[in-house]
Amino acid sequence: MITQLRLEQIKEFEDKIGYTFNDKSLIDVAFTHSSYTNEAKTNVKSNERLEFLGDSVLDLVVSEVLFKNFNNKPEGWLTKTRSRLVCTDSFAKASEKYDLTSYLNFGKGEKQHGGGLKKHVKADTFEAVCAAIYLDAGFGYLYEFLVKNYTDAAKKIIEDDSMFNDYKTRLQEYHNAHDKKILKYTLINQEGPEHDKIFTMQVKAGDKILATGVGKNKKKAEQDAAKNAYERIKND
Repeated sequence: MITQLRLEQIKEFEDKIGYTFNDKSLIDVAFTHSSYTNEAKTNVKSNERLEFLGDSVLDLVVSEVLFKNFNNKPEGWLTKTRSRLVCTDSFAKASEKYDLTSYLNFGKGEKQHGGGLKKHVKADTFEAVCAAIYLDAGFGYLYEFLVKNYTDAAKKIIEDDSMFNDYKTRLQEYHNAHDKKILKYTLINQEGPEHDKIFTMQVKAGDKILATGVGKNKKKAEQDAAKNAYERIKND
């Protein structure tokens, strides 16, 4: 039996996404963390089974979108792009759009340890919610919902070339084959306001400085440094 308070929470979420569930128990379960079921004295279901289904359905949605919209791209590109979109990082980011974990029922321990802030919890919740929408409204509705709400975010991921060119791995593989040195990345500068910082990273092999790179975050700056070092090696 879903409590009145819980129904009010569900209604708030429905208003956010513009969809009313026919079966409220589906979204109730989608918003129930396993830590809550482990502490509950009654036979309450967690969202783990919905996560399982959501992962597969999202894989299909992304595959179809890529297949339809990038008909000039080879299978290898489609596979790499899908793996970037269907992953914990992107699903966690998608979860934040509607603050999904704020609706989760947690066990006391998990709640105290900030379960709602954990990346994998955000991603799992997104999968579960998508599965609930799929079961309640069908594949077509979920497809259109995702296209409408997440196309811009997906395009940004697709257009970020660094996802396909992992220069840090390439550079390390080169040094593994030549001098067996472990590369070290060091932050040497950061500037700009909090919301728009620019980071400068340096990559070294032993005591030798190979290159520097800049980016909007440390990870991108590291990739840029590795790219500059790798391209310098290839041009020598």
